[in-house]
Amino acid sequence: MELILIRHLKTPGNEKRQYIGSTDEELSEQEVLNFKQKYKIDSYPQVQQVIVSPMKRCIQTAELIYPEVQIQQESLLKECDFGIFEGKTYEELKDRAEYQAWLDSGGTIAFPEGGEEQKEFRLRCVRGMLCQVDRLCEENVESAAFVVHGGTIMAVLEQLAEDQKDFYHWQVENGRGYRMLVDEEEWKSGVHRFYEIQKLGGAIE
Repeated sequence: MELILIRHLKTPGNEKRQYIGSTDEELSEQEVLNFKQKYKIDSYPQVQQVIVSPMKRCIQTAELIYPEVQIQQESLLKECDFGIFEGKTYEELKDRAEYQAWLDSGGTIAFPEGGEEQKEFRLRCVRGMLCQVDRLCEENVESAAFVVHGGTIMAVLEQLAEDQKDFYHWQVENGRGYRMLVDEEEWKSGVHRFYEIQKLGGAIE
């Protein structure tokens, strides 16, 4: 089975380089216009099913890329909640002690004041992916796309990629992602691995 992981297109907050996690922004109007001007039918691999984070930016991106494919939502694949860092930029945060403490931890401690703990966020994303790939295997689906968040992609590939790399190794730009293969028989036997991972170009240059 072939899987495609795609990071959503840019939101206004992304364009301003803000921390956008639990904030449910829609896509930037300019980003949508750019996409429609550059998109070609073969810009992304065609798939049988599309799974998305329930955030507006992911649903809208999926509808643009795969307008003819029914979309299914998976709440466990939502982006991390950045707590009091939500909507802020590095420049706005760099002099705050709690932000420096978070940076010093390598981004592993919980975000202050209601933010999500990084370890739990990553485990949540992997649970969501395992659940959906289990279902896809049971339904004998040959190809599927996941339109999710940058953090979600990094969390999933850190744990499930055959060639295991650090979380930040898997960073991708908006509209980009990865394509990979799953051995269904291995997966059903409990060997949860993604093979032959390749970067995906996408329509936005």
